[in-house]
Amino acid sequence: MSEMEHLIELVGVDKVFGQTSVLNNINFFIRRNEFLTLLGPSGCGKTTTLRIIGGFDYPTRGDLIFEGKSILKLPPHKRKVNTVFQKYALFPNMNVMENIAFGLRIKKVSQSAIDAKVSSMLKLVNLSGYGKRHITSLSGGQQQRVAIARALVNEPQVLLLDEPLGALDLKLRKEMQIELKNMQRELGITFIYVTHDQEEALTMSDTIAVMNAGEIQQIGKPEDIYNEPKNAFVANFIGESNILEGTMLRDCCVAFAGKKFDCVDKGFNRNEAVDVVIRPEDIAIVPPSEANLTGLVKNVTFKGVHYEMLIEGEDYLWKVHSTVMSPSSSIVGMSIAPDLIHVMRKKSSSSSGYACYIYSEEPEMLQANSQLNAVCAE
Repeated sequence: MSEMEHLIELVGVDKVFGQTSVLNNINFFIRRNEFLTLLGPSGCGKTTTLRIIGGFDYPTRGDLIFEGKSILKLPPHKRKVNTVFQKYALFPNMNVMENIAFGLRIKKVSQSAIDAKVSSMLKLVNLSGYGKRHITSLSGGQQQRVAIARALVNEPQVLLLDEPLGALDLKLRKEMQIELKNMQRELGITFIYVTHDQEEALTMSDTIAVMNAGEIQQIGKPEDIYNEPKNAFVANFIGESNILEGTMLRDCCVAFAGKKFDCVDKGFNRNEAVDVVIRPEDIAIVPPSEANLTGLVKNVTFKGVHYEMLIEGEDYLWKVHSTVMSPSSSIVGMSIAPDLIHVMRKKSSSSSGYACYIYSEEPEMLQANSQLNAVCAE
């Protein structure tokens, strides 16, 4: 990939507030015309990262490169970016047209150019005919569109969006997700979006950067982030997961839940301790006689598009999503295809409460297995 596609690069960025490290060695790039989402829980550093890109904050160490040149010393108004905040920051004493035109008037753009640009923006955000309305008369969704139009009318190369849909109700939020993505495609500019909502990130993004505790945990396409999480945090934060401790016996063979399973993962050491991720929708309910795993259905919840069942195995409570309901107290079998078992290297020793299994095919280890598993279960 050509470096010319890298519109923005964060290089070794640290941010410390007092004695607290907020960002730790952040390194990633953003491509031209990309919709990139910074995703993570509250306090993970995603908004601080956005503020550094926008010029509202400065890193303690590191650099910010825009089109091949450092822009750390440029103030916000001289950067080719604009920001849409969650609370919109619209002027209540101005009507819609005046709010959108505000930045253009500061730049002393001619009135005819202002009228043309504002009209174009109103059409883009589906607010044609609303120019004379006062801000206080608009709904939350309409105010959000005005804030976006005000940012876009200045023709930035990058639009920064800091949880702009957070104040909207669920239905409107989902509608605006689609509208924002369509706007980004139509305009062909780079969007950098901050959210803690995993579904929102998966729906809208070309690329997702998952953050936690001031560090990038994984960067990739939504499908890769969901299907191939790099660690237990990502697997838990993006969607729902069953995460168990296991042992990689050899290439394409992993042990967990006291059983051996074929998988597609390679490159691990023999008998390496690993984490195993299995999504609830990837577990098929089958007759017990046809299954490697069996369990007792403890709870069933109807979720609309599927049933969510909690199934108690020998040492693990499985979460299973299925369009076919198995009643509570029934014994069921569970089948998992090899390509739906995802094996991850351990980042560090875990005390997370995952099921713990030690497994070896060596005969002399069989007795030790049961002793060690008993200790892990305590």
